[in-house]
Amino acid sequence: MSSIENKRHTLAHLLAQAVLELYQKDGAQPQLAIGPTIDNGFYYDIDFGADKKPTETDLQEIEDLMRSNLKNWKSFTHKVVTPDEAYESFSAPNGVNQYKGELIKELAEKGEPITLYTCGGFTDLCRGGHAENPAKEIAPDSFKLDRIAGAYWRGDEKNTMLTRIYGLAFDTKEELDAYITQQEEAAKRDHRKLGAELKIFTLSPLVGAGLPLLQPNGAIIRREIEEYLWSLHCDRGYSRVWTPHLAKEALYETSGHASKFGDELFRVSGKEEKFFMKPMNCPHHMQIFADNQFSYRDMPVRYFEPATVYRDEKTGQLAGLTRVRSITQDDGHLFCRTTQIGEEVSTIVSIIKEFYKTMNMLDGYWVRLSVRGPEGMYLGSDEVWSAAEKALEDAAHQNDLPYKRVEGEAAFYGPKLDFMFKDAIGRQWQLATIQCDFNLPERFDLSFINEKGERERPVVIHRAISGSLERFMGVMIEHFAGNFPTWLSPIQAIVLPISEKHADFAQAARDTLRRTGIRANLDHSDESLGKKIRNAKHAKIPYLLVIGDTEVANNEATLESRDHGKIGSLSIGAIAERITAEIQERRN
Repeated sequence: MSSIENKRHTLAHLLAQAVLELYQKDGAQPQLAIGPTIDNGFYYDIDFGADKKPTETDLQEIEDLMRSNLKNWKSFTHKVVTPDEAYESFSAPNGVNQYKGELIKELAEKGEPITLYTCGGFTDLCRGGHAENPAKEIAPDSFKLDRIAGAYWRGDEKNTMLTRIYGLAFDTKEELDAYITQQEEAAKRDHRKLGAELKIFTLSPLVGAGLPLLQPNGAIIRREIEEYLWSLHCDRGYSRVWTPHLAKEALYETSGHASKFGDELFRVSGKEEKFFMKPMNCPHHMQIFADNQFSYRDMPVRYFEPATVYRDEKTGQLAGLTRVRSITQDDGHLFCRTTQIGEEVSTIVSIIKEFYKTMNMLDGYWVRLSVRGPEGMYLGSDEVWSAAEKALEDAAHQNDLPYKRVEGEAAFYGPKLDFMFKDAIGRQWQLATIQCDFNLPERFDLSFINEKGERERPVVIHRAISGSLERFMGVMIEHFAGNFPTWLSPIQAIVLPISEKHADFAQAARDTLRRTGIRANLDHSDESLGKKIRNAKHAKIPYLLVIGDTEVANNEATLESRDHGKIGSLSIGAIAERITAEIQERRN
């Protein structure tokens, strides 16, 4: 049986054939570009020119033709051809397909083989990797065309905008249905939708794309996350620092970020000097370390700073809180000796595990050991990189981390351990990271005095637990579907008087809750009790306190939980104790 990757690749060819059959008529000549596989299926980029383009309503017709044609796709044949033969295969009355022609030219210039694959009467330029017998191996109900989008040729906005048709594909109908159900649930949980409904954040065109503004509710959530993160570090030897939001160009030229980030850097011109808005915090932290005279007795030195950095991401890539231009990292940098790497990584791993256990995301996590690839711009020598990669892999073994080694995903200054967590509906997110860096200490000439009275170069460990606070908040909104645990909820309890005559007692109840540190509100509107309860549930408030004649007479409130339903009548003091304990323990 062929792999799912090969099935998806085959379906991309099948899609291209169906599109040509439906749209290559009456003089129209759509040009096929590329059709790769993706994590959940496949797509094909096509240039329809000025001719009729398919719309979402046309997807079913294309999909039906794909299923009809699949019956005739028995096996692939392939042949290696010369550039001229390849050009001839993709020629049309109006000339050679410009996209295939560009790819053929590149292959010829590199001296790589040019191969054509044919199945079911359709031929395409391809490197291979297909289902051996598509008609037998691909279940007709295991794939579905998903959507249409625009995509620039090779991702360059200077190039032609192509029509991209996406398809979903899995081994079975059951897997496809499960994925579709997951996506439907994801749409309900979309943090942009819930963020607006729950007044967590807003985006203003006057402020700018990718620069979200936190509403009071969002600021509370962010503060709670920051304070929890600091509580996990303050008794583990970390010191808080603060750094400005910009620095001179020379700092980032020394660190290598200037050449690495290039056009992503925001440039600021002062009256006399030029600055960059900082794209990373690490160069600033290097300067704090450099201003001290540390000895081996001081090592490790650990800095902690939730700090905002800035990168000029492309407008089309921005998305709510999960892709922004102002990125607040819960950043930390540890300066240590090589012999201390294992112990320090173990401490960071324990923090990561505790944090994500609290967030109910620890089950099923895995770790990607990201190392250099054959291509890419990396700082430092092979010897330094080998030492850093070995140090992290040893630490992964020592901590029994479920890791996979992945080439080409390292940071430009060092390898890293990227922690992959699943949310409540099974989607995977890369969040925490630990990075080992022998390069920046060299570039900034950092040192401490060892036992022999000699200067010794420290190793820097970069680490972030939540990743970026903006992105993490977006993930949390979707993970909890806005139903935040009580400790994280902007409003933790709301008092609902049945009528105006209960208002004084209700206000006193709210004030009692607030004095114990609970974020409590009072609904003093003229709405009916039913409407007040519906509003509170729509706002996803964890606890509702209903107050009427009986409750006032008994000096109580009827308590209802968002997650567990009606609890019953309790004194205000007992309710405060119950909610406070839940908050302090950060229960899910």
